[in-house]
Amino acid sequence: MYSEPLLLHQIIVMDYQSEFQQEYQEELQKVHDRDFTHNWVSSSAFLFYLQVACILAMVLGGCYMLYTKRYTGHPDVAVPENTLYTPKYK
Repeated sequence: MYSEPLLLHQIIVMDYQSEFQQEYQEELQKVHDRDFTHNWVSSSAFLFYLQVACILAMVLGGCYMLYTKRYTGHPDVAVPENTLYTPKYK
């Protein structure tokens, strides 16, 4: 069986392709490690802390709104004397 000898150019191209493929796989692995959708452990922790922060912001916002809209006055209300605790009749 006869096989053609590999030319130096073909060997260099094959070596370059394998090196490129290895670099590509390493970069892809780095991206997958840092990606939000591929790492459920870090994404679930992120979502938990995001949820806690949102709830805390809503609670503090609600408290601030209630504080700014609070009842501040004591108006003088005319109460008829016959409706007091000890009513006075005429």
